[in-house]
Amino acid sequence: MARRMMSGTGRVSIFPLIHFWPDVVGAVAYTTTGQFGIDAVVGYLAVPEVPDVHLMDVAARHSPNPTEWVLCTGWSSRVVPKPGTLDLRDAEWELEVDGSSEPAKTIYGHGGLHVGRLTLKDPEKPDVAAAGQDYTLALARQVLSHRGIASVDA
Repeated sequence: MARRMMSGTGRVSIFPLIHFWPDVVGAVAYTTTGQFGIDAVVGYLAVPEVPDVHLMDVAARHSPNPTEWVLCTGWSSRVVPKPGTLDLRDAEWELEVDGSSEPAKTIYGHGGLHVGRLTLKDPEKPDVAAAGQDYTLALARQVLSHRGIASVDA
């Protein structure tokens, strides 16, 4: 079955997230879409050495309200950035959607959440898909390098 894709342009915050305790860390991005950013987009950045971050599974291990947990994690990682967090002001992105949900009530200004694998377009080669994958991987490795993870050195 074909996966649903969505895309946009805007501010993207990329941060490290422990998704298997104690030492499996992935790179996750938070952005918004829709009028006034009503929908949050939280996606993992693919890194070959790191298992994919299935955000709703991670959230379910931490909270009985996984949608709200993912929204809180994305929003708070932007507001209170962790060491190594990257903040891209005007980035083009594409999300391969794993799932979408709505919180019980609007939280952090968001009425919807979309999660999945996020890829950023390379600003120097926006029409080359492979360049976007390489650019995304380089950003993810930069974020993860601040966590002292030797296996993701470029």
